[in-house]
Amino acid sequence: MLHNLTELYQYRALLLNLIQRELKARYRGSALGFLWTFLNPTLLMLVYALVFKVYMRQSMEHYTLFLFTGLLPWTWFSTSIIGGASAISDRRDLLTKVKFPPQVLPATVVFTNAFNYLLSLPLVFGLTLLSGAQLTLHFLFLPVIFLVQLVFTLAVTYAVSAINVTFRDLQHIVVNLVTLAFFLTPVVYPLSSIPVQYRELALYLNPMADMVTAYQDILYYHRLPSAIPLLNTGVVSLAILMVSSVYFNRRREDFAERV
Repeated sequence: MLHNLTELYQYRALLLNLIQRELKARYRGSALGFLWTFLNPTLLMLVYALVFKVYMRQSMEHYTLFLFTGLLPWTWFSTSIIGGASAISDRRDLLTKVKFPPQVLPATVVFTNAFNYLLSLPLVFGLTLLSGAQLTLHFLFLPVIFLVQLVFTLAVTYAVSAINVTFRDLQHIVVNLVTLAFFLTPVVYPLSSIPVQYRELALYLNPMADMVTAYQDILYYHRLPSAIPLLNTGVVSLAILMVSSVYFNRRREDFAERV
């Protein structure tokens, strides 16, 4: 794990260059260009708000704000995992170059989507003010949750990107697993909706449930998240990152031949 992180730091200029190129290429040719960074999450929120608030009669106060606080970090996670699955297998042009560090490719996907998430955060603050809710100082705790999610997302992305080089079907399976995980994560419904006997199990088996709940605690309920579940998620994230980094390093020599 430390080897991967050290190399990422050594190649930080390359990583930043790839992130900039990805951000510029994402909306190249579109009329609104970079504005889609704000429009995409906003339109997605409106769709879910229409379905759950209007059609399904969700009675939560400021439900749109609740939805947005969980939807944004989930979008960061899901787009990183889905895009990261093929980050290695689709970049033969770079991997065949001399001494190109392959660990930069999954990291580029994760950090690009993390940057998009950070750009979307002002929408949450604006929606908070528009809905009449209060914006409290609890949001200063956001960097802690952000860091935990960054580690977890990077860990899972490293694993799926390395496995997908050999087992190409994984990138298609991941899409369905992410869809399943979305409905098992309290994004469109509060954690209290899960029956008590399954609630702790749902949190332990799904680290993203802990993180989404922590975001909601800070930005919607205006309270500090529970420390122990978040600490457990951080430890699990580091453990997964360690295992996935070891696996990634063992397979990296074969990437150029297999892609």
